[in-house]
Amino acid sequence: MPLFEKQTGHKLITDAIATGVGPTAIPARIRRGEPGDVVLTAAATLDDLIKQGRVVADSRADLARSSIGMAVRAGANRPDISTVEALKRTLLDARSVAYSAQVSGLYLVNELFPRLGVADAVAKKSRRAETEPVGEIVARGEAEIGFQQVAELINVPGTDFVGTVPGDVQPPTLFAGALPKNCQQPDAAVALLRFLSSPEAAGVITKAGLRPLGPR
Repeated sequence: MPLFEKQTGHKLITDAIATGVGPTAIPARIRRGEPGDVVLTAAATLDDLIKQGRVVADSRADLARSSIGMAVRAGANRPDISTVEALKRTLLDARSVAYSAQVSGLYLVNELFPRLGVADAVAKKSRRAETEPVGEIVARGEAEIGFQQVAELINVPGTDFVGTVPGDVQPPTLFAGALPKNCQQPDAAVALLRFLSSPEAAGVITKAGLRPLGPR
């Protein structure tokens, strides 16, 4: 925000809300027509909003690639997840597992766990984080391991970041931005999307646990 405001003179007001499901999540709020000049969310979610006519299709810009990672409580043993087999073993050995109710959790439950053959075993000892970061559950000791997008996992106090899910089973998650149909400040909105694709923003995006894609 400070870099963007300094470079452009625009004042940026942000509202950090959930990407996925529920009445307060981004898709629901956009469908209700709540005011906003830019929407930043998972590319798949954005594409759905474009199909629904809620977002301007030709304003869409891919901004960053995101990975799913795992954390443990600070000071706890860090299980090996460097290979698919090691990840499977860690999931089976863990006493309890937490995962997000949003994009990463849906992938884990619907695709990865069944693919690894551990869906039933994990379901018996897992907890879905509905209204708080997965890391907070792990920090309280209510789950031995927790999975979420790296950007949402790395800076939670009381946790240690272990690493990312192996590339062979890492979904190609992109985050993108676009202008809602009810955008009131289109020039400023376009300027923000351009800035987020610029080299000036890349360092901050990387520090936040994402991989910037740069200009197209």
